Amino acid sequence: MATTTSRPAPPLAALAALAAACCWPAAAADWRVTPTLRLRQAYSDNMALSAPAQARAEFSSEIAPGVAVQARGPRLTLALDYALQRLAYSRSPSRLKHQLDAAGHAEALADWLYVDGQASVSQRNISAFGPQQSDPAQLGGNSGTVRSASLSPYLKHHFRGLAEAELRYTYQASSSGALLRAHSQQAGLRLVGDNRAGGWNWEAAVGQRRDSDAALAQVTRRDATLTLRVPLRPRLSWFASAGRESNDYQAPGGAPGGRHWSSGLSWSPSPRSSVAASVGRRYFGNTYSLDARHQMRHLVLGLSYGEDITSSQEQLQRLPPADLGNFLYQLWAGRIPDPLLRIQVINAFLRYSQLQGPNAGNVNYLSHNYFLQKQWNLSALYSTPKSTLALGLGGSRRSAQTSSAIDSPLLGPAELAQQEHTRQTSLHAGWSWRMSARNNLNVNANYAVAAAPDIGRRDRNATLALGLSRQLRPKLSASVDLRHSWHASSAGGGYRENGAAATLSVLF
Repeated sequence: MATTTSRPAPPLAALAALAAACCWPAAAADWRVTPTLRLRQAYSDNMALSAPAQARAEFSSEIAPGVAVQARGPRLTLALDYALQRLAYSRSPSRLKHQLDAAGHAEALADWLYVDGQASVSQRNISAFGPQQSDPAQLGGNSGTVRSASLSPYLKHHFRGLAEAELRYTYQASSSGALLRAHSQQAGLRLVGDNRAGGWNWEAAVGQRRDSDAALAQVTRRDATLTLRVPLRPRLSWFASAGRESNDYQAPGGAPGGRHWSSGLSWSPSPRSSVAASVGRRYFGNTYSLDARHQMRHLVLGLSYGEDITSSQEQLQRLPPADLGNFLYQLWAGRIPDPLLRIQVINAFLRYSQLQGPNAGNVNYLSHNYFLQKQWNLSALYSTPKSTLALGLGGSRRSAQTSSAIDSPLLGPAELAQQEHTRQTSLHAGWSWRMSARNNLNVNANYAVAAAPDIGRRDRNATLALGLSRQLRPKLSASVDLRHSWHASSAGGGYRENGAAATLSVLF
């Protein structure tokens, strides 16, 4: 077992470091600090998400003071949302939770030194199987508080006539009580040729990542890649890459690694449309990738597919392939030219509409394993001044690359086999309608399937939510929500749950 040392709470440490890095450019930025308060009264006829015979109705009361911070300037971008959530139950012990979503970018030294950082505290499902929490007040027993943070200073400079160089160091940390305590350090150098003539171009990258986990010995992963890009036509190019990688995690077949290669085409028929596809081979077999985007005045379409060796910690630090907020940021550029105001409007819209991204139903369950993940997403977002419609269809397959016995603290010996190989598929549809200047109607539906082929287990989850919100005053809003959740499993433990909530939100 690896030896761990005492470290500050990851989100707080990352925020402190990012704040220090932002001191130089902060004066020129436009800062907006908004204190918030959320009051919520909720009811559920099955708060613990238990089988019908054990279902128990319960009321919950929530008070959540918080703060929203946005800053944008020539050398600084920062967005932070924090809330301290106090939940009191009519029949269960009260709980205190933190909710945090923060990300920032600072240019500490013009044209040379930059800093990226992010931190989050959220409730996540521990396993893709069993009860799935769809409301923060639920007590399903299959969720935990996950804290994650990253801090990445890097040097970046353009050497005219030679290349653009980037030297980056990244520290990441994730924790969930006694279930998961991991951190990593990554260093890499990337060079991209200075191709002003529009002809051939090249890219070289070398990197090393060291992962430390309380349940594993330290793992080192190295990679070196050279990529060539050749234009075939003004909007069509061919690219190919080759390199070598090595990993020292304990795989059944020995230390994995070796040479790798890939080749593909990139096509950009217009500034708003792009397609890139490739095929290749790595030590675990053939690989394929696809990334296609198309944007119109009111519509954004996306299709992606990728394969990689990854871990739960890496996934916690990674944004979804087709993040809904990014889609809205592109789509609303003409409607809200001010970037800072646009971010504020999008964050507020996502909070009250509860629309989710295309991969919402696929659970990034906690694990100490390294696994081969194959993931695809098909998404569409249609937005007009009166309504927004989000559709998403996604799926993932995971195959464990190390022994699943290391996950016994998470699941227990009887459940280890269900995470050796997993398949997840999800469908999401969300619609937000602006009925009037003050009233909004929101409808969300999710359906997800999680399967463990090795043991023949199959779980299905569905949620339907209806919400009505009203802007009472410029800084005061109220909403009423209804929800129905349903879970079925070949291993038993199915349940149904109905919930209702009334919320009052205040901005100061």
